[in-house]
Amino acid sequence: MEPVEGLPQGDGTDAARGAWRQGLSVALATSAYGVSFGALSVAAGLDVWQTCILSLVMFTGGSQFAFVGVISAGGLAAIPAAVASAALLGVRNVAYGIRMSTLLPPGRLTRIAAPQFTIDESTAVALAQPTPRARTVGFWVTGIGIYIGWNLSTLVGALLGDVLGDPRAYGLDAAAAAAFLALLWPRLRGRQPIVVGIAAAVVATVLTPSLMPGLPVLIAALVAILVGWFDWGSRAETARDARPGGPDEPDDVPERVGLP
Repeated sequence: MEPVEGLPQGDGTDAARGAWRQGLSVALATSAYGVSFGALSVAAGLDVWQTCILSLVMFTGGSQFAFVGVISAGGLAAIPAAVASAALLGVRNVAYGIRMSTLLPPGRLTRIAAPQFTIDESTAVALAQPTPRARTVGFWVTGIGIYIGWNLSTLVGALLGDVLGDPRAYGLDAAAAAAFLALLWPRLRGRQPIVVGIAAAVVATVLTPSLMPGLPVLIAALVAILVGWFDWGSRAETARDARPGGPDEPDDVPERVGLP
């Protein structure tokens, strides 16, 4: 990616600081819901140490909730189905890994450590940043922050689940969704992103009552793939922008060479 011409040199530092703030905010919001997983896992019959091992090793909230949900419904006999459900929901992390491999600086440490922290939140924060350095900062701050917070809150939930009661009563189930919406909102500036967002939301809402948790989100993601494949919505905007007197741009806005 080419450098941004005409911008003050301090913008790179400002972007990295912004990535720090976003990463920590998302980490705090997401980690809080780990209390719910800890409580639900122990209620499903897993020991405290087994619950903590799941968060330490598996570390992907959707797969973890799917695993303990199946175990809760079917007991130990349902372990094969629980593993299959968790693996199915974890497939999305492969796509995240492919995308992030093109954005993170190469190196042995990155190849070894990054897969463990490649989750929904770390990918979303990284992709929301305007510069390569900010993307790297956002990825690591979010991933490591959630890993630490999620495991601590899992332990708290497993130990104090009965005392805390239903975590949804505190609004913790909505914290992660609200953080995602905050990251998504600034990107809805064109016809195509708006169409994708609305269509994916409709698909997920319609399918949620009839499918197991996590699957509606995976199916809704196909909306973005289809829109990108057929390039719906962007052609008209491209033609409009190419016309003389296209989209107005203030005179004081510098050209961003190499950026979308």
